[in-house]
Amino acid sequence: MDEQYFRERVAPLLDQPGIEFIGEINEHQKAEFLGQASGLLFPIDWPEPFGLVMIEAMACGTPVLAFNRGSVPEIIEDGKTGIVVQSKDEAIKKLPYLLDLDRRRIRREFERRFSARRMAHDHIGLYQELLKDEREGAFQSDAIGNAQQIDQSRSAIQ
Repeated sequence: MDEQYFRERVAPLLDQPGIEFIGEINEHQKAEFLGQASGLLFPIDWPEPFGLVMIEAMACGTPVLAFNRGSVPEIIEDGKTGIVVQSKDEAIKKLPYLLDLDRRRIRREFERRFSARRMAHDHIGLYQELLKDEREGAFQSDAIGNAQQIDQSRSAIQ
């Protein structure tokens, strides 16, 4: 299916000026490729729950132009790390603004929101919160249990 789609829909476009087919690239090549790109076009048309491709571009300081679908508004800060659009026509109009975005700022936003350090920090905070809740729950359970034992003892004495 993918091969047929490529042959029928993509291959005919490759002969047009300004289009270069790169093919598959590995992780090392991806960082270099995205880092040298002027921008990433992300014309998603379905509600993708998480946009790893957008985050990879941001890690390279590359701005993203994406359709407002799925996780796009959660990942891309419109006008800051990319441009979020509603349609193809709007994407064409806003493309020049994408190229003006500050790549260093995009990288800083990636570090602030999506880096491994940030993720580890958030996980530690979550674990601490769970442990706190567990301790408080255990304390409350012990207090309730002790109160019930006291009530039972009083009843036995009477």
